[in-house]
Amino acid sequence: MSRRISVVVLIALIAVSLVVGCSKINKENYDKIQLGMTYDEVEALLGTPDEVKDVIGTRSCVWGKAPQTISIKFVGDKVVYHSAEGLK
Repeated sequence: MSRRISVVVLIALIAVSLVVGCSKINKENYDKIQLGMTYDEVEALLGTPDEVKDVIGTRSCVWGKAPQTISIKFVGDKVVYHSAEGLK
């Protein structure tokens, strides 16, 4: 019985580490963001944003949750500003 529990715990730990390790919100992807990229290009890189605010031709998006976030502002569907916090 204890061997069975050990196997289940090991599988759970592997699954958790894969989910945590596969985040697209990281320094490597942030460094790929360039001024002038389209919204679709950024979404292909980072996935769907967690927050979106559209105001008169400007779209502000945030990917991730604190403490690790990437914030990008688009004007006319192009990146005009980007910043990051807590990336590894």
